Amino acid sequence: MEALQREIADAAVFADDLPFDPATVGVDGPVEADSTGNERLGSSDAPVIVGVDQSFLEERAVSAIVAVQDGAVIERTHAVTPLSIPYIPGLLAFREGGPILAAFEALAVDPDLAVFDGSGRIHFRQAGIATHVGVALGLPSIGVAKNLLCGTPAEPVDDRPAGWSTPIEADDSVVDRRETTEKRAGSETTREQDVEAHAGTTIGHAYQSRQWDRNQSINPLYVSPGHRVSASTTVELVDALCAGYKLPEPTRLADRYADDVKAEHE
Repeated sequence: MEALQREIADAAVFADDLPFDPATVGVDGPVEADSTGNERLGSSDAPVIVGVDQSFLEERAVSAIVAVQDGAVIERTHAVTPLSIPYIPGLLAFREGGPILAAFEALAVDPDLAVFDGSGRIHFRQAGIATHVGVALGLPSIGVAKNLLCGTPAEPVDDRPAGWSTPIEADDSVVDRRETTEKRAGSETTREQDVEAHAGTTIGHAYQSRQWDRNQSINPLYVSPGHRVSASTTVELVDALCAGYKLPEPTRLADRYADDVKAEHE
């Protein structure tokens, strides 16, 4: 599985290859979950951004997707599927990726960007859930995690004001090189392949989306490219999608929707 994750990281594009101008993305305020319906599908030239989140029912995953366009919800869909792989830290995408892809199969609208509750390039092998699904679908994607999985912040992250960010740099916890074995005429040759995460490489950012105006402090988000987005643009997009809450609106709504679906199946 770890070798496959490295292959996924090799296939990922951690640079901007977006079908829209990032400057066109934004929400004026919190989006109501029931603000609109499917009749608006395809009625705007604004990019379609989907939030992706999950809840769990024993050995089943509730994978929820909420599509937002031009400041309104245009579609919600979900899939409730069995979990066939046990929980293994660092390999969660193999457990959760299939259920998420099932939810994407039920999605009617064509998304321009997916925002995941989880990591992208901020991952031991540069292949979090946002990278797995982004590469599988060829879809621009970003990961928005609440906790730092690996890497080192360039600056301390405590008690920062809203809008602040700092790079997360690759360190010894992030795979920089890997060995591959090639078989040629009955012999084996081992070589190293560079996967472009030398020490100090920016693999994402800590981003302070919101902060209390009091002694209690809100922790930052850890945002990183999944596929077809650069680390710097990831921060720009998350900043544009936050509307007074800690989480960007698409994933905040997907989180609520996943909980609602879960309650229906309990």
